[in-house]
Parts: sequence; structure tokens; C-alpha cells
Amino acid sequence: MKLLSRIQPAGAWADLRYFFGRRRPHQWGFAALSVTLTAVTLWAFWHDSEFKPAYHRDIVYVQQWRLDRTDAEIVAQQKIDGPIDARRRAERERADAARRAQFQEVQDTMDKWHL
Repeated sequence: MKLLSRIQPAGAWADLRYFFGRRRPHQWGFAALSVTLTAVTLWAFWHDSEFKPAYHRDIVYVQQWRLDRTDAEIVAQQKIDGPIDARRRAERERADAARRAQFQEVQDTMDKWHL
């Protein structure tokens, strides 16, 4: 409590005025620059932290199958679905191969730079 009894607003104000009164003009410029850069950096972090996730509907349709289907009907449907699934699988493999090629290209570049 002894420390708080020594604090006087008028004395603090006088010290602050004395401190700022002894600054040279170039020091004021650098002080303004540092305050501006700090404010811009804080604003950039605040602005970057706000994001709105993209909303898109993700509707999944499911086929309904009768419980009394015969084996012949199941095999016939599999013959229809087989080429479609094979085409999807091949497309997925091509996309995966392209992605692996991109990563390999980055890896080769890093190896060339000895990273």
C-alpha cells in the first residue's frame, strides 16, 4: 500500500509531458510508424480470422431394393453397375496418380535444392 500512496496523477501527467516534450521530430515519426505497423498487423490477424464456411447441400440418394429379389435380378443389376463402378474407380486412380505426380514434382524440386 505504500507504493500506491506515492502515485499521484498530476505527477504522472507531468512526467509524461516531460518525456514526450524531450522527443526529437524523427523519434515522433518512428513512433507513429511503429504504432501504425502494429495496428495494421493486429487488424490483419483479426481480418484473417473471420471466415464463413461455404455452404453446399450434400444430398445422398440411396437405392431401395426389394427384399424378395431373385439371384438372377441381383446378378443382372451387378452387370449393369459393374462398368459404372469400374469407370469411377479408374477415374479415381487417374486423379490419385496426377496428385502423386504433383507431389513427386515438389519432392524432386526439394531434392534438387538439397532440402
